[in-house]
Amino acid sequence: MSKTTRDSRLAIVLDVDDLNFACLMADAVHPSMGVAKVGLELFATAGPDAVRAMSDRGYEVFADLKFHDIPTQVGRAAAKVGRTGARWLTVHTLGGADMLRAGVEGLAEGSDGAAQVLGVTILTSDADRSRDVLEERVALARDAGCGGVICSAGDIGVVKAVAPELKRVVPGIRLPGSSHHDQASVATPEAAIAAGASILVVGRTVTADVQGLTIHSDHLAKALAEMADRARLVATSISHL
Repeated sequence: MSKTTRDSRLAIVLDVDDLNFACLMADAVHPSMGVAKVGLELFATAGPDAVRAMSDRGYEVFADLKFHDIPTQVGRAAAKVGRTGARWLTVHTLGGADMLRAGVEGLAEGSDGAAQVLGVTILTSDADRSRDVLEERVALARDAGCGGVICSAGDIGVVKAVAPELKRVVPGIRLPGSSHHDQASVATPEAAIAAGASILVVGRTVTADVQGLTIHSDHLAKALAEMADRARLVATSISHL
């Protein structure tokens, strides 16, 4: 397989409950992918240490914590996340303008302006999608000062029309022929980047071989090697774009 350059448009999903295991996964794809997604499961297990572990490896960290609470709580929690070194933090646009703005301000305070909020628009597992709702939520993210939004590949055009300045972070990425799993809206890496995605959130299409394993599994080394190969394949597929 041809050599690829580490791509800052690719975020590896680390949805596991063991920080050591997550570090092995991150190390496996490190040559190809430049962003690490720390989600609820890993953060609930390891807390801020999970963010720091990925930052120490040279990753930009995408803290996918999907905050949704009263503005004061979101602002305070966002400030704490900002101090961990995270580059991005997700906050639900469903929470409204005041809550989003509190998240933006808190994160900026905690990170000295280095981190930005990504507004969650409509979850990719939700098959009931409305353009009006999407436009409203993207506009909320824009007006609150978010740096980007989470959207499906199919929604990129709407985001570009409403707020072209926002980064478009796209989950549901699958290599051709892969299963959709629980994602209602999926796209290949090449199609998503060509449509205007800024960052691709890549999970099971790369991590499938390590699903269900533990740090003590006999076949972990082989599974991690397969994971590295899949990451290179994804990176190669968009290297010309």
